[in-house]
Amino acid sequence: AVVNWQPPNATDRRSSSGGCQLTTANMSVESSKPKASLLQSMGLGGTAAMFAVNFTHPIETVKTRMQVSGLGIGSTCSSLMADEGVLAFWKGLPFAYGRELSYTSIKLGAYAPVRDAMEPLTEYMPAFLVKFLAGAATGGVGSVVGNPFDVMKTLAQTNKDKSVGLGSLVTNMIRDQGAAGFYRGVGANVGRACVLNATKMGIYDMAKGAVTEATGWERKDVRTAASSSFVAGFFMTCTVSPFDNIRTRLMNQPTDAKLYDGLVDCFVKTVKSDGVASLWRGFIPIWARFAPQATLQLLTIEALYGHFGFKSI
Repeated sequence: AVVNWQPPNATDRRSSSGGCQLTTANMSVESSKPKASLLQSMGLGGTAAMFAVNFTHPIETVKTRMQVSGLGIGSTCSSLMADEGVLAFWKGLPFAYGRELSYTSIKLGAYAPVRDAMEPLTEYMPAFLVKFLAGAATGGVGSVVGNPFDVMKTLAQTNKDKSVGLGSLVTNMIRDQGAAGFYRGVGANVGRACVLNATKMGIYDMAKGAVTEATGWERKDVRTAASSSFVAGFFMTCTVSPFDNIRTRLMNQPTDAKLYDGLVDCFVKTVKSDGVASLWRGFIPIWARFAPQATLQLLTIEALYGHFGFKSI
C-alpha cells in the first residue's frame, strides 16, 4: 500500500496538466488555421444570415408592426393572425433574403478580415476600440448597400392588405419617388448599423475572450459562441432601439408621400408626439429577435468557418 501511495491530488495534477497541454495543443491547431479572405468570409456571412432569417423574420414582422401601430405584443400578434393569417408573419421574406445577402454578408462576413486589417491601430488605441471600429465600418457600408431591400421589406411587413410582389413594389417606388426612394431613411439606417454592428461584433469578440478565460472553453466551442452571442444580443437592443424606431418610421412612409424631412425631423416629431420612451418601443420583440438572430448567425458562421478549415472569429 505504501509503494502505491501517491501524494494527495497527484492524479488531479496530472489530469490538470494534461488538460492544459490539450488546451494548448488545440489553441495551437486553431491558430495555425488559415484566415478566410474577405470574399470568402462575406460569402459565409451571407449564407449564415440567410439561414438565420427564416427563423427570426416573424419576430421582426411583429416588432415592425408594433413600432408603426403603437400596440402591444399580444394585440399585434392576435390581430395579425386573425386578419391576415399565419403566413403574414413571413411577409417580406424575399426582401429579407436580399437584405441578408447584401447588408449582412458585409457587416457579419467582412468583420473578421477588416478587424485583422485594422490590427496595426492597436498600437495607438485599445484593442476593444479597434473591434468596435471594425464593426461600425462594416455595418455602415453594409447598410448603404442593403438599404433598398430594407425599405421594401419594411413596406411589405407593414402592408395589411394582400402582399405586393417585388415587381409591383419596385415599379411603384420608381414611379412615385424615383431611385432616391430606395434610400429613404438611409441616414438612420447607417447610424443604426454602425451602432448595432459595433456593439454586436465588439461585445461578441470581447465576450468570447472573457468566457474562454473564465471557463477554459475554446473560442470555437459552441458554448462559447452561444453564451457570447446572447450577451451581445442584449447590449445590441439597448443601443439600437432608438435608431431602429426612427428607421422604421422613415422607411414606412407611403411611396407617394413624405411625412418627415429626414432623421432629425423624424426624431423631433416622434419625441414630441409620443415621448422619449417611444424610442424604445418594441424593446422586448427587438431583443427577442436580436438574441436568437445573433446566436444563429454567429453559431452558423463559426460552424462554416470550421467546416471549410478557416480560423474562427
